[in-house]
Amino acid sequence: MILVSSCLAGLEVRYNGTHSLDNKISKLVKENKAVTVCPELLGGFSTPRKPAEIVGGDGADVLDGKAKVIDKSGKDVTELYIKGAYTTLEKAQKINATLIVLKENSPSCGSSFIYNGEFSGEKIVGNGVTSALLKRNGLQVISEEQIVENDFIG
Repeated sequence: MILVSSCLAGLEVRYNGTHSLDNKISKLVKENKAVTVCPELLGGFSTPRKPAEIVGGDGADVLDGKAKVIDKSGKDVTELYIKGAYTTLEKAQKINATLIVLKENSPSCGSSFIYNGEFSGEKIVGNGVTSALLKRNGLQVISEEQIVENDFIG
């Protein structure tokens, strides 16, 4: 089974109440080959919510207590991101996920790039909190961009 970011399946769960529909992923969900997950909602956030970025590192640093996730108003929302990551890990293990496709650039889901923590629109190489945790637990995590590049999914 494949686990995918809910927003990529067309669900309006992003911080601003929108989605990031990817037709290949939506098709997989409709064919019951993929299950959706939104780590931020699982962590306790609602939609819409203030945008957040990792400050002081990346998702691995957040898990190690060396960085924080801060929303645009300056509020520390690290605990909710960590809770969402662990709940997503449990879901991935429960469905025996063989592949996880998460939304690139997100402070939860980014698997190659995240925003730099300055709310400037600039990206840096790094994993979001959920991606970092899933990878630490031996799961294969890719972004929607890598599906197109490598055609991982028929």
